[in-house]
Amino acid sequence: QVQLVESGGGSVQAGGSLRLSCAASGFTYSPYCMAWFRQAPGKEREGVAAIWPRGGSTYYGDSVKGRFTIYQDNAKNALYLQMASLKPEDTAMYYCAAADTTCSGSCGTVCLSLFTRAGFSYWGQGTQVTVSS
Repeated sequence: QVQLVESGGGSVQAGGSLRLSCAASGFTYSPYCMAWFRQAPGKEREGVAAIWPRGGSTYYGDSVKGRFTIYQDNAKNALYLQMASLKPEDTAMYYCAAADTTCSGSCGTVCLSLFTRAGFSYWGQGTQVTVSS
């Protein structure tokens, strides 16, 4: 059974940093594309960052570019989101997402498409990030 479990959320002051972790289990092979999304109360879900590790490609939402970094540790079956220069508007529930493990064709393009339309097959339960001013 596939599971994604997020951790690392918490409360931090503006300008601070946090690192979110996502532990993946139950996959036969590592997902070719994984991502972080967030949703604040009363707002739509927003794509934060995505990664296609085999191609070395990462994608970021405009609001977090230059402040957040997504990376993966295949040995630990873990996905991370390093967040810096946090702002109150970063306050949200953060979710880890993973694609199906197989991909054919231009996987980087497919990964970006999944990120753009939030079309991932698997989702975690979320971890709360609160940034105070």
